[in-house]
Amino acid sequence: MKNGLVSALGVVALVMIVVATQPADAQTISAGPYYATPSWDQKLQCDTQPTCPRFIVLSNWNNAAVLDRETGLVWEQSTGTTRQTWPNAQPLCNNKVVGNRKGWRLPTIQELASLLDPSVPGLALPAGHPFSNINTLQYWSATTIASNTSFAWIVIFGSGDVTSDNKDPNFKDFVWCVRGGSGVDPQ
Repeated sequence: MKNGLVSALGVVALVMIVVATQPADAQTISAGPYYATPSWDQKLQCDTQPTCPRFIVLSNWNNAAVLDRETGLVWEQSTGTTRQTWPNAQPLCNNKVVGNRKGWRLPTIQELASLLDPSVPGLALPAGHPFSNINTLQYWSATTIASNTSFAWIVIFGSGDVTSDNKDPNFKDFVWCVRGGSGVDPQ
């Protein structure tokens, strides 16, 4: 009986050693509407706001931010309505608090252009998008024109055009801050 007990304890100890040497499983959160796997090669259809799986208004951010499940970026739900110079646009985003969170930045031209739906007349955003205060005019990106560093890339949401504007303080465009991603230009 004593040998049986010792053998059983030995097996339990061996199992504990084997289990202790295995990597611990990280807590996983089941995939839900907030946690789709973003991928720049996917296209999520967006027909109407109630049936649009691409954009999710983040209620735990006081409905002030929107997750783009296609790219994984988090956008301001409502943009500012005052035009800014390019030198002021970056610090404006860097100091912004949305949904009680900092960590915002000016988007790259590719990120900003990813919101465009050129097939939509007027405001060239996907049908059913949840954004407000989006102007049809120019929005700054953080991306400088490589061949002329006095200019930055912009998006015109009224026409769906991607073009450029002068960074000179006499030129002002709108600002739409983003969170996530990695950016390109130093900010």
